[in-house]
Amino acid sequence: MNSNYYKIILKLQHIHYGRNLLLKGCPVIYNKAGAEITIGDDVTVKSSFLSNLVGLYSRTIIVTRAPEAYIRIGSGVGISGATIYARRGIEIGDNTAIGGNCKILDNDFHPSETELRNRMLRDPRGGDSDLIPAKEIRIGRDCFIGCNTIILKGTVLGDGCVVGAGAVVSGTFPPGCVIAGNPARIVRTLDSPET
Repeated sequence: MNSNYYKIILKLQHIHYGRNLLLKGCPVIYNKAGAEITIGDDVTVKSSFLSNLVGLYSRTIIVTRAPEAYIRIGSGVGISGATIYARRGIEIGDNTAIGGNCKILDNDFHPSETELRNRMLRDPRGGDSDLIPAKEIRIGRDCFIGCNTIILKGTVLGDGCVVGAGAVVSGTFPPGCVIAGNPARIVRTLDSPET
């Protein structure tokens, strides 16, 4: 795909991106009116099947779905076939690698309560987004998110965290830890480079 052509589409949606944005394949990037998507320098977004040999199930999807929502992707970030979906806000720190087929979701997509969910289904406008539970996600710098992980609403990952493949992550985790499992928990801490 011609990255320069797609960058025109990004500009038309008021998506701000830095130098050397590399798009491999054709991602789905959609910015709701009034929302914000910013992408730092030297970011790589992989969306084609052969761009990551872990096996991508879909193109990368980066979407804001509410007028006040934001997605802020730092510099040096790599994304492979991931879905990043915000109704509130998602921040991804510099030099973080997001493995194949990850889902980073700051909301539940629908209410848990049956009556509220049914009310949304009956709404011809597609439902009241205020009924959907959502909470910001913050992913620190220098993190590594393994393939097929799910990062749920309200998650905070400190700098230098590593998330094992297939983990389902919810909660707050300090810098420099390795997280794995479903539900994800700390399995060890990483030694500081200074020691």
